[in-house]
Amino acid sequence: MMAKKPPKPAPRRIFQERLKITALPLYFEGFLLVKRSEYQEYKHYWTELRGTTLFFYSDKKSPSYVDKLDLIDLTCLTGQNSTEKNCAKFTLVLPKEEVQLKTENIESGEEWRGFILTVTELSVPLHVSLLPGQVIRLHEVLDREKKRRIETERTLSSAIEKEKESIEDYADVLSPMPACFYTVSRKEATEMLEKNPSLGNMILRPGSDSKSYSITIRQETDMPRIKHYKVMSVGKNYTIELETPVTLPNLFSVIDYFMKETRGNLRPFIYSTDVTLEFPGAKSTLK
Repeated sequence: MMAKKPPKPAPRRIFQERLKITALPLYFEGFLLVKRSEYQEYKHYWTELRGTTLFFYSDKKSPSYVDKLDLIDLTCLTGQNSTEKNCAKFTLVLPKEEVQLKTENIESGEEWRGFILTVTELSVPLHVSLLPGQVIRLHEVLDREKKRRIETERTLSSAIEKEKESIEDYADVLSPMPACFYTVSRKEATEMLEKNPSLGNMILRPGSDSKSYSITIRQETDMPRIKHYKVMSVGKNYTIELETPVTLPNLFSVIDYFMKETRGNLRPFIYSTDVTLEFPGAKSTLK
């Protein structure tokens, strides 16, 4: 049974470990009972709301999450009548699934509803029963989330604009480039992958010299890891510098190689102005 008092945050050391997993800001945390479509019953998780994503941990001190749920496309949040005394139940309705959440006291349920609706709707809900201090916290989180989205969009827009402006001066400009190619730095590619996981987890970018490229990937194994691979231009071919080098005829084949070797777990990072941006994907066989 959960304590009736507000849950204490995870120890600082654990908090720092979790920061290595995601750059998303922490807005709210506590225990939740969660039932997803593939679950047979509710599972008890220490849960963090970071950006618009729920991260589920087996316990408060676990450094890595066991599951996560992106709420950016949340359709609605509906309340449920509960036969259990002093218990709050509600359902998160998403395009591809409905997730049931349960708290062991009503006040905690109201807080979770308030924070989730604030970051997904970008407005503080009026129909939640919270104390003045809790409402102030919602407004603070709202301001932080708005600024985060603006910064993320600016970073993406800047990267796209830079890619458009400088691609003409880059080698092989006459040849079509894969859609996941961006003229960004190692640091910028890392930030793009960490802050926008729904857009893909593999970026092709310029290398350190005019004869090379680099592949930056974000893999989720025990915890997310960023890796970089050098791709050398050798004559008319391209060689991926692995433990056993792999030579391929073009950059499209390079991207296909990473996708096939990871059985589709690596996906090209593709940004399109025709789709709505999502703000803040098994082990690879690559060595």
